[in-house]
Amino acid sequence: MKKIGVIGTGNMGTILIEAWLEANILKPADLIITNRTLSKAAALKEKHPGIHLASSASEIVQQADFIFLCVKPLQIHDLLQDIKHDIKKEQLLVSITSPVSVAQLEAEVAGPCARFIPSITNRVGSGVSLLSFSETCTHDMQKSLHDLASSISEPVIIENDITRVASDIVSCGPAFFSFLAQAFIEGAVDTTKIDKKTATTLTGNMLIGLGELLGKGIYTLPTLQEKVCVKGGITGEGIKVLEAETGEMFHHLFQATHEKFAEDLEEVEKQFGHPY
Repeated sequence: MKKIGVIGTGNMGTILIEAWLEANILKPADLIITNRTLSKAAALKEKHPGIHLASSASEIVQQADFIFLCVKPLQIHDLLQDIKHDIKKEQLLVSITSPVSVAQLEAEVAGPCARFIPSITNRVGSGVSLLSFSETCTHDMQKSLHDLASSISEPVIIENDITRVASDIVSCGPAFFSFLAQAFIEGAVDTTKIDKKTATTLTGNMLIGLGELLGKGIYTLPTLQEKVCVKGGITGEGIKVLEAETGEMFHHLFQATHEKFAEDLEEVEKQFGHPY
């Protein structure tokens, strides 16, 4: 297995590290990590003895085959200025953030680059991860990164022009549907005699069961709705309310995320001097 370097051990960096370790595709010794606040990376090493702790991003570059940039979008450009002259063409640079394109990365480091957009669901070896590769990324590099992704998710290779909406669904989707589930629970508690603990238990297990039905291909979303909706029954009455009240809610949601994405792109492009 290649040596995997992770610069940034915040939420998503830690999720990737721990998911790979639990999937047994990586051993702790395969990982070298660092973080701007080094104590955060040290705490992860303490939890998983055998992980190598680097004192700087430059030390990661000196030792890793794949270099994962798990930092905020507006931190990537400055980070690249520190490390780009040390990156070799046999190394693969991987960003996990959507507002920085593979083309922008490649223009900075003049070598193979990729983007790996994860989801919080990858923490349990589920959900999707989104992959994009530069033209200089070799077949072996693509396969190795695809294997890493496959161990914790269903990898989907995407074109740059659908990055935002794909990320909305894969990465933001769990938060969006968690919000809806919480509103579902609150509605039940506010209008009936059920207590919040019971409603939360029932809803959580319902969602787990729903996921398993879809995951095993027993039903699609439309057929599942058909199976539960008996003509003239209670579920149908509930669906009528959803049809009437959701309206263009999700249209507005995607419009809002794309507007914010456009702002992020503008800031990133100022740094890189390169279009997305």
